[in-house]
Amino acid sequence: MARAALITGGGSGIGAAAARRLAADGWLVGLVGRRPEPLQAVAAETGGRAFPGDAADPALLAHAVQALTGEAGGLHGLVCSAGAGNPGTAVEQTPQGWEEVLRVNLTAPFLAARAAIPELERAGGAIVIVSSLAGLRAGPASVAYGAAKAGAIHLARCLAVDHGPQGVRANAVCPGWVRTPMADDALAGLAERTGGLDEAYAEATRLAPDRRPASAEEVAETIAFLVSEASRGVNGSVIPVDGGAHAVDPESVAFLPDAR
Repeated sequence: MARAALITGGGSGIGAAAARRLAADGWLVGLVGRRPEPLQAVAAETGGRAFPGDAADPALLAHAVQALTGEAGGLHGLVCSAGAGNPGTAVEQTPQGWEEVLRVNLTAPFLAARAAIPELERAGGAIVIVSSLAGLRAGPASVAYGAAKAGAIHLARCLAVDHGPQGVRANAVCPGWVRTPMADDALAGLAERTGGLDEAYAEATRLAPDRRPASAEEVAETIAFLVSEASRGVNGSVIPVDGGAHAVDPESVAFLPDAR
């Protein structure tokens, strides 16, 4: 039987790219997401199964785990890629906005892990939580998103500590800017000021060593490695996929030859 993985946020962006990458390796992928049409399109493309709905719905997650386990004979991977942002400082952010961002970025991975871990323990499976560079470093007007993504990193570490002895690995991936619909929306204001999305991405990544955003496929390659047997010695790790942006000392960028 095929190895099976449940992917939240599987209808677009990094989640969809991870579904395509794992399917190419022969995995059966189950996709959870709010928008039925793109979710079903990715499922059809990958030969996977679509489970439309809220990634923070415990009943939906339990159903998806049960369905995949029944079809594949086990659950071998969980990829938590559903994400949402709502900009604002602590003064500007509303309690409702705060709760929604934490629900999608932090509570949903917790609930997915809670549903999947019994089956992952039986299969010796792995969890990958897609966090963000925003969980490692603070950016302006990003109090809810940054706090949620930092929590997601520590959630992965806690899962590794608690369930590693039972054979479950859990790691976090921290992308920087990635060309996805969500990032396009986040850069819309900058795009207006710089003359377009290409220019906005160039400006947003101008101090990263790679000087460019990542693609969703590049992040998916890291995810595929982390759920594979090739990474069986990797647990509780936090892996940036950001073109080296996390390595840059902000107090020294003025000395870069092309700094402005």
